[in-house]
Amino acid sequence: MGKIDIKKKLKEKALFQSAFDLFMNKGFAKTTISDIAEKAELAKGTFYLYFKDKYDLRDKLIVHKAEQLFFDAHQILLEHHVEEFENQLLFMTDFIIERFKKDHNLLQFITKNLSWGIFKNAFENSDEKDALTFYEYYLQSLERHHIVCDKPEIILFTIIELISSTCYNCIILEQPVTMDEYLPYLHKSILQIVAGFTE
Repeated sequence: MGKIDIKKKLKEKALFQSAFDLFMNKGFAKTTISDIAEKAELAKGTFYLYFKDKYDLRDKLIVHKAEQLFFDAHQILLEHHVEEFENQLLFMTDFIIERFKKDHNLLQFITKNLSWGIFKNAFENSDEKDALTFYEYYLQSLERHHIVCDKPEIILFTIIELISSTCYNCIILEQPVTMDEYLPYLHKSILQIVAGFTE
């Protein structure tokens, strides 16, 4: 990556971080493009080199945050050499939960905004090769463990939705119980989803 590309990435990263901070503190509706550019210490015109409008930035930010989360989980999984497919799912689940416990803003942002369309886009149409790694690894892992299922993306979506909603309730609201208390039930539910829809 050349110097120009590095500078572009740094500016985009600054806009993403500024937008995320402002969306969390002021709210999406009250945050303006001028606010985002000013916080990123960039000219307002620079914003439009990266995004069409505030909604485009929000959608790309969701993808960016989801990519980061799943990429980090995937990297840790590879470092720990977890073998069985079900154990890999539970390992990554636990990693994501721990990240959400430490970063409530990330939890709220992702659970509120991550739709199936945006999720799929993050892994199929992203410019970031790292994002694709996780989804490809998931599909390869199914194949490597001789697990057959008609709709592997539906299983992944169901598991992510389950993790997302339970994390919000158990971490933010502590309802019906804390995340630590609920975790064995979540693990069992994930295993049953996999068992129910695979051969």
